[in-house]
Order: sequence, then C-alpha cells, then structure tokens
Amino acid sequence: MRNRQAAHRAGLPLSHLAVAFVLAHPAVCVVLIGPRRPEQLADLLAGAGVELDAGLLDRIDEIVPPGVDLNPDDFYIDPAPAVTDKRLRRC
Repeated sequence: MRNRQAAHRAGLPLSHLAVAFVLAHPAVCVVLIGPRRPEQLADLLAGAGVELDAGLLDRIDEIVPPGVDLNPDDFYIDPAPAVTDKRLRRC
C-alpha cells in the first residue's frame, strides 16, 4: 500500500515504479515480466524508460529496507551485500 502511495506521489503507475526500481540497481541488466495481454506489455515496457530519483529510491528503502524478506517462508539464503548495503545499490 505504501509503495502505491509513493508511486502516486511521484506521478507514476505502480507498474512503472516496480520496473524502474529493479532497473535502478546497478547489478541488474534484465527485468523478468509476465504480461498476459498486449496492453500489460506496453505498460510494463513504458516503466523501463522511467528513472527514479534518489529521494524516491530512499523512500522505497524506508518502506521495505534492503534485504528484508516480507514473507519468512521465502527466506532461502542470506542476501548478498549488493542487496543489503544501500551504497552498493546506487550508481
């Protein structure tokens, strides 16, 4: 819910924020998406052209701190420093 509010404040659809957030990580070169309809594909691809500013990235990190698993059942390995150390997540 708070990510939706952050996207709204930034004037972005949540889908654009989601794709742009993943692409903002310097170690990411690919985002896997799963659209079911052509309009979903177009929407997700539009998010690839969005650049998020440092303030919005910091706000997202406040909502869900780097390296945190929201579902404890999804915990499989300790997250790498590139995920948990915010300095390594920004270009």
